[in-house]
Amino acid sequence: MHATLLGVLGLALLGALHAQDSIPVQTDFQQDKLTGRWYSIGLASNSNWFKEKKHVMKMCTTVISVTADGNLEVTSTYPKYGHGEGVGWGSKHDIRVVETNYEEYALVATQISKSTGSSTMVLLYS
Repeated sequence: MHATLLGVLGLALLGALHAQDSIPVQTDFQQDKLTGRWYSIGLASNSNWFKEKKHVMKMCTTVISVTADGNLEVTSTYPKYGHGEGVGWGSKHDIRVVETNYEEYALVATQISKSTGSSTMVLLYS
C-alpha cells in the first residue's frame, strides 16, 4: 500500500515538474544514509525515448556511493533489452532526492539535458 501511494505521488510529481523548472528536495537530506544498493520499483518519464522503449524495459538495480569529493555517484544497471542503446549517453543528469526514509524507499527525480532537448524522470527505489 505504501509503495502504491508513493508511486501515485511520483506520477503527480512528474506532472508538477513538467509545469515548472525546479525539483523539490528532502529537507535535512543525509546523503551518507542513502548509500548502498537500491532496486527501482517504479519509473515515469516524459522523454520520447522512454515512451518508445517502456514496453521492453525492465526495472534497474542502482548503487549509490560517496565520491572522494563528497558527491554521490549513482550507477544504474538496466537489463539489456536487445538494442544496445544507451539511455544516458551524451546527457547531463541533475538528480534530486525528493523523499526517502533511507531504508525502505527513495523517491528520486532526475532532470535530463541532451542536445536534442530535456526531460524529467521520476524513480521509486526500494
